[in-house]
Amino acid sequence: MPRDQAYDHTVPRRSEGTKQTQRPKQPWPDGQPFRLLSIDGGGILGLLPCLMLAELEKRFLDGEPIGNHFDMIAGTSTGGIIAMGLAQGKSAQEISKLYLERGDMIFPGTRLQKVARKVTQYFAPAHDQKNLENELRREFGDKLFGSSQNRLCIPSFEGRHGEPYIFKTPHHTDYKRDQHKPLVSVGMATAAAPGTFAAHEDGGYTFVDGGLWANNPVMVGLTDALTCFDIDPRQVRILSLGCGQDIHRMTRWQRVGGFWHWRSHFTSSVMRAQSHDAIGQAGLLVGRDQLVRLDAPEVGKRVAMDDVSRAVVEMPPVARAMIEGSGHRVNDMFLRKSATNITA
Repeated sequence: MPRDQAYDHTVPRRSEGTKQTQRPKQPWPDGQPFRLLSIDGGGILGLLPCLMLAELEKRFLDGEPIGNHFDMIAGTSTGGIIAMGLAQGKSAQEISKLYLERGDMIFPGTRLQKVARKVTQYFAPAHDQKNLENELRREFGDKLFGSSQNRLCIPSFEGRHGEPYIFKTPHHTDYKRDQHKPLVSVGMATAAAPGTFAAHEDGGYTFVDGGLWANNPVMVGLTDALTCFDIDPRQVRILSLGCGQDIHRMTRWQRVGGFWHWRSHFTSSVMRAQSHDAIGQAGLLVGRDQLVRLDAPEVGKRVAMDDVSRAVVEMPPVARAMIEGSGHRVNDMFLRKSATNITA
């Protein structure tokens, strides 16, 4: 078989050198909760979890950045960008401006142009990844991933060798590589959604959106917490934030089968199944009473991941309603005390 000349086959797998033994667990105070925040991917719909966090800041923290109250943050794609912003000490209110004020810079175009892109994205990315890179550089400058104040787990997918990859801050002695990566590069790697942006090339590797395998990263964060620290699963408290879902009902023709009938539903079905499974697994491990999942009610047609005009109108009232119903429980479980930062 002829090899792909576009690939440098001397580049090793990023997983090479992974230890094959159990990771030595670091101490954690007896009885102290380990608070994990998990944020789904969803393009411009990241506005929803960001505004839910901002609403919590406003109601319960007098505007204090909410990242100060979580011991680890896992985020995929747009959720990864929010996670990195929180870990830089930004408030969710401040991060929300990236969506509310700069969303049109990332996903530009008139409604007619966006309709046309639905066709062209079968053959080329719908949006220029340079737009996203420019906005990430506005947010993070030249700061490195290792400058994060919170422990972070940010999923991506490395396409050169076809394997999942998780960018991790140096919150364990085994984690030495990713801290030297620019935040901009990590953001590009986790958010390079196929069909929306081109893949992100970095250091001989090819990264695409972590949503390919972990759009809901709750189990990514939980697994890391349980293997890095000497904690009982019941010590872990999880706040998991979604970006909304369509109502999912198989049509008659989908039950019959065939790619044509599944072409517009396959990806959403896979991501939905992954999310529900991840929440179910996490609930089994820590106890469902230790996990709060906040997501928008299912709708007939969810806002498209690049539909900025619809998102900025529809998401704010949904976020307020979600916190109106669940805010006090979140406050009691997560916001009463500050968390231990990555250097503690």
